Amino acid sequence: MDRDDFIINVYCIVCDQYKTITDAHPLRQRGFTPALTDEEALTIEICGEYLGFDRDEAIYDYFRSHYVHFFPQLRGRTSYVRQAANLWQVKTAIQQRLAVISGQTDDPFQLIDTMPLPVCVYTRAKRDRCMKPYADFGYCAAKDMHYYGFKLGLRISRAGMITHFSLLPARPHDSQLVDDLLDGFQGVAIADKGFLDAFHQEALAKKRAIELITPLRKNMKSTLPVHIRRLGQKWRKRIETVGSHLTERFHIDNTRAQDLWHYQNRLIRKILSHTVAVFINMQLGRSPLDLDGCLLYTSDAADERS
Repeated sequence: MDRDDFIINVYCIVCDQYKTITDAHPLRQRGFTPALTDEEALTIEICGEYLGFDRDEAIYDYFRSHYVHFFPQLRGRTSYVRQAANLWQVKTAIQQRLAVISGQTDDPFQLIDTMPLPVCVYTRAKRDRCMKPYADFGYCAAKDMHYYGFKLGLRISRAGMITHFSLLPARPHDSQLVDDLLDGFQGVAIADKGFLDAFHQEALAKKRAIELITPLRKNMKSTLPVHIRRLGQKWRKRIETVGSHLTERFHIDNTRAQDLWHYQNRLIRKILSHTVAVFINMQLGRSPLDLDGCLLYTSDAADERS
């Protein structure tokens, strides 16, 4: 699949899901219909994020320069950015629908984790005026990093598709955020040692039919068979791969915005872009997490970013 085919494929997926969503909940009751359709605006954002452009300006400039024949109504940057940002609820709905129709939300084995989302350099945290009072100081043990911002909570299927995500406060320990990450889920959840809490794990099993499996400390004995523990270790690597995608390709830990509303919108479009790429790979019968192989990647996007 070349780049043109990829954009067309994404557009078709967006059109199908957009129609289903807006038939049930129409978006515009009054006012003018924008020249650039919502489906086109969403396609530009999804493809732009996939290609490595993490700024509104970069996405607009690239598609205005290279794909005006696909999107002839892409004119003013300000109107495009405003239109795309106002579609945040549609982006969330499309991401959730793709997880449902692909059958990934029904996976009885899912993985949970969190990742740090700094909103500014740590030394500038006290001078922050954009994210107060929402952002807070936190610590990531995996990276041995103190930071100021939020946590991104993720739940993924074994195939690697994100089935649930949420913006969480940075300060609480991961074990205190389990209820949010497992909202609406029943089955076996696999997590790292940061979620170890024997009392809470027992309560989840009794009250919500959720078995939360985590590695044990050295002085603890496991009652699980060896092959189950090994499978858990293997599957945990997949959520680490998803985290690497979000960090390295989508630059999710470098998201910048002047307020929480725009910040959340940019997070949502990165999650949606990742989900669409996984969905396309699954349709093609390819490895779901082989995002590079989804497209005959060239260096054009990287050159444009630099």
